[in-house]
Amino acid sequence: MMKTINTLILTLVVIFAAVPAMAQGDAENGRKLMETCLGCHAGKVTNASPNYHVPKLGGQHADYIVAALKAYKAGQRWHPTMQANAVNLSDQDMSDIAAYINSVQ
Repeated sequence: MMKTINTLILTLVVIFAAVPAMAQGDAENGRKLMETCLGCHAGKVTNASPNYHVPKLGGQHADYIVAALKAYKAGQRWHPTMQANAVNLSDQDMSDIAAYINSVQ
């Protein structure tokens, strides 16, 4: 009986570890926080210098958005505009932005 319980517990741990944790955020607050971001990330935008495409973010996974913003804030990803925007964001702000981005197409 104890072996069955241990196997069940181990199975549940493996299952829950395999499911990515979804960022919990307030999409309405995220919409407000993201207003300045929409100029670049609302559609296909090409910057003049250097010439590159800015990704449209609508529908992106919330966990990816949070991870990217944290990396910009920590200096692990480099883009001067993104770092300037991310540096003052709290973890909750990032989750809110991510919830909004995930909710739109």
